[in-house]
Amino acid sequence: MTDNIKLGLKENWKQFTVLVIVNAFVGGMIGMERTIFPQFASQEFGVGSKTAILSFITAFGLTKAVANYYTGRLANKFGRKNLLLFGWLTAIPVPFLLIHVPNWSWVIFANILLGMSQGLTWSSTVVMKIDLVGEKDRGFAMGLNEFAGYFSVGLVAFFTGFIANRFGITPYPFYIGIFISIMGFLLTALWVKDTRLFVHKESTTDTTAQLDNIFLETTFKNKTLSSVTQAGLVNNLNDGMIWGLLPIVLLSLNYNNENIGIITAVYPTVWGIGQLFTGRMSDFYSKKAMLFWGMLLQGLAILLLPFYSDFYILAFISAALGLGTALVYPTFLSTIAQATSPKQRAESIGTFRLWRDLGYAFGAVISGVTADLFGIKYAVIFIGIVTIISSLIIKFRMPEQIKNNN
Repeated sequence: MTDNIKLGLKENWKQFTVLVIVNAFVGGMIGMERTIFPQFASQEFGVGSKTAILSFITAFGLTKAVANYYTGRLANKFGRKNLLLFGWLTAIPVPFLLIHVPNWSWVIFANILLGMSQGLTWSSTVVMKIDLVGEKDRGFAMGLNEFAGYFSVGLVAFFTGFIANRFGITPYPFYIGIFISIMGFLLTALWVKDTRLFVHKESTTDTTAQLDNIFLETTFKNKTLSSVTQAGLVNNLNDGMIWGLLPIVLLSLNYNNENIGIITAVYPTVWGIGQLFTGRMSDFYSKKAMLFWGMLLQGLAILLLPFYSDFYILAFISAALGLGTALVYPTFLSTIAQATSPKQRAESIGTFRLWRDLGYAFGAVISGVTADLFGIKYAVIFIGIVTIISSLIIKFRMPEQIKNNN
C-alpha cells in the first residue's frame, strides 16, 4: 500500500506547493484584522478599555489553542484534508459577521470562529507538510510553510491599513477576507490530497522511542519538548501584545492608518521572509542556539519599543522583532517533529500548538490589564522581560541532543 510512496520535498513538490499556497490564504485571514482592529473597536463600538479591546485576541487565542490540540488528536482518525476543509468552512462566515455585526459580542463570536478555523487549517497544513518531506528537509519545509503564512499576514495587514486609510475601517477591508476564505476552501477541495499514507511509510523505518503520555511529555516532562513548548507560549504571548497594543501605541503617536499598516506589517513580513532562510538553517545548525538567540532578540526588541517614536526606528525595531521570531518559529516545529515518532507527531505538535496559541490569550489578558492599571509602556516592558526569561530557560534546560531525550 505504501510501496509507491516516496518521502521528500522534491518527490512531492506539486502537493507541497499546493499546501504552501493554501497556508498563504490561512495567514491572510489573520492579516485582515492585524492593523485595523483596535481602531475598529473604538470607532465602531466605543470600546476604550485596553483589556476590552484585547478581548477579541483572547477569544481567538483560546479557541485556536483548543482547535490545534484536537486537530492533532483527530488527524489520524478523520484525515488531514477533512479537518482542513472543515477549517475553511468555519472561516467563510467571519468577514461577513465583521461587516454586519450589531455589537462587540458578535465581534468576539467572529473571532471564536476565526480561532477555530486557524487551528484546524494551520495545524493541518503543518502536519501534512511534515508527513510529505521526511526527516532531511523538515526545517526547510517548516520555513516555507511559515513563510507563506506570515508573509501573507504582513501583506494583507498592509493592504487592510491602506484600504482603511482611503475608504474607512469598514466594510471594504473585510472584503479581502471573503475572497481569501472562499479561495482557500476551493483550493483545498480541488487539489489537496490526504497524507496519512506517508506517515505509515515513515513509521516503517523510524526508530524514535514513543512517548508514554504525549500531553505530559510535551508540556512538562521531556526536556526538549517542554522547553520548546514554553518558548512557543511566550512567543505568542508577546505576539498577542504586539497585535493588540502596537496599533494603539502608534495611534497615540498620531500615525495614520497607512503608516500604522507599514510598521505593523514589517514585523510579520520579516518574520515570514526570514523563515525561508531560518527554516533551512535549522536542518544544519543547532536548534537550541537558534531558539535561544531568537527569543533573546525578540525580548530586546520589545524592551526598546516604548522608548522611541521615530517612524524609521520603530520600523527597524519591528524588523528586529520579526527576525527574532523567524529564528524560532520553524525551529519549534522541526524540533518537535525530530523529537517524536511519526505516529505520535501530529498529537505532540497539536499539544505544542495548544500551549503556543494559549499565549495569545495570556498575552492579551496580561498586557491589557497591565496597560489599564499602569500604562502601555509598563505592559510592553513586562512582556519583554518575560520573553528574555524564556530564552534563558531554553539556554539552561533544553539538551543539545534532540532525539530520545527525557
